Amino acid sequence: MNQILVCLSALHPIHQTEIAQAASALGYSVSFCNEAQALAMAPQAQILLTASLPVIRAASHAQWVCVPSAGVEAYCASELYASPDTLLTSSSGAYGVTIAEHIIMVTLEMMRRRTEYLALVGQRKWQRDLPIRSIHGSRITLVGTGNIGQETARRLRAFSPACICGINRSGRNPEHLMDQVLTLASPDLRSCLAETDLLILSLPATTETENWLNAERLQWLPSDAYLVNVGRGSTIDQETLIRLMKEGHLAGAALDVFATEPLPPDDPVWETPRVLVTPHCSGNMTLPYTVDTIVRQFLENLERFSQGLPLRHLVSRSLGY
Repeated sequence: MNQILVCLSALHPIHQTEIAQAASALGYSVSFCNEAQALAMAPQAQILLTASLPVIRAASHAQWVCVPSAGVEAYCASELYASPDTLLTSSSGAYGVTIAEHIIMVTLEMMRRRTEYLALVGQRKWQRDLPIRSIHGSRITLVGTGNIGQETARRLRAFSPACICGINRSGRNPEHLMDQVLTLASPDLRSCLAETDLLILSLPATTETENWLNAERLQWLPSDAYLVNVGRGSTIDQETLIRLMKEGHLAGAALDVFATEPLPPDDPVWETPRVLVTPHCSGNMTLPYTVDTIVRQFLENLERFSQGLPLRHLVSRSLGY
């Protein structure tokens, strides 16, 4: 019998039951393991659902590996796989809801100066006149218009922004959620960024996106713009960002991802004024809806795999997405 190996601690027992029942109906057996157990069983597995690099490396007969993350740069190295034909799928599409909600949260925190009000309340000071800003009427730019960008645009619309501009590889406007769409290398980037009140990055880590928000583009942004990054730390020139913010450029930056993770205790980011730090928690598997979606997508692909159909969320390991 074909063997499925599942090594994912975030699964609830109900998820294990759903996977076991669906697999059995399609003629597969399933083993749910911790990493130590999975390492021993990996050589016999044809299908894997796991985030563990050692388990993937040990799966010498794997035909398909599904990882529970949207970002896949860590899983694209050819040496991880015994066969160049091993399929890799991501769980892109599972994180849009939780990350979009995080984006709204940190945007409002910055614009309404929640951190400063918390500090005042902590000192038992009754001050209520800090100038604030609003998403209403703001000019918003979304760099990355995949699942995360689309879910974010839907929520931002409820606040009546002045406009939403999307920036992506293709120049396509998914579901016509954006007022305008530019490509990552568009000649109009400068004018777009110069008119941006809120810049949101949800880019994956690829050679094309590395250091995309470089020193030049950071300075194209208005001095009172806000920045949110929930994609990958490698997409921003972090050193320059910190220097510019210390010099007074940008009204605020909410960073959930960093060049080095975990963020070292002595990193200057921690003490940079107007920077809101979160520990890469916008898109993990702590929201039940996210795990439900990962399992649902895996089972949909399992059905397709059993029928020899193309898999959804298939990753090109050579391209890194």
